[in-house]
Amino acid sequence: MSSRAFEPGPLADVACRADGDRWTLVFVRDLAHPPENVWAALTDPERLRAWSPYTADRNLGSVGDVVLTMIDGDVTEDIPASVTRAERPRLLEYTWGTDVVCWELVATDSGTRLTLRHTLGERGSAPKAAAGWHLCLVVAEQMLDGTPLDPIRGMDAMNYGWQDLHDAYAEKLDIPDLS
Repeated sequence: MSSRAFEPGPLADVACRADGDRWTLVFVRDLAHPPENVWAALTDPERLRAWSPYTADRNLGSVGDVVLTMIDGDVTEDIPASVTRAERPRLLEYTWGTDVVCWELVATDSGTRLTLRHTLGERGSAPKAAAGWHLCLVVAEQMLDGTPLDPIRGMDAMNYGWQDLHDAYAEKLDIPDLS
């Protein structure tokens, strides 16, 4: 895939909310596909491999332990995780290291409203997560459309507008860059 031809599209609706001593990024995107298809993209290991920043050692559609393997080029890292809620095809929640990821799928007239709640340790991590999920979900939507792109993961994301997305989400979330 050529990074010059890649278009990440508009920013998602986002918010960052205090959640006890942690922060939750709320990321909302509409997809032109029914919830069952989106559910499969979120849970099936082969479909995850096509768009996600990680692979899974099993289907995420049932509660229980799982290993998510982060991928960054040739480098991989196994992260213990646990699916805590799996209510097909509307709600999927799992731990991801110390983070919690919750996907909510609501049927709309044109497909699915996907709401991601990603609970993080630090508020300043929200723009980074938003930019990463944005790119991943562009790839997921292309996969669902039947026009797949190669996954955009790790440092390779810098070649596909990650920094611009990060900066735009930081502004939208009113989170100053502290680097």
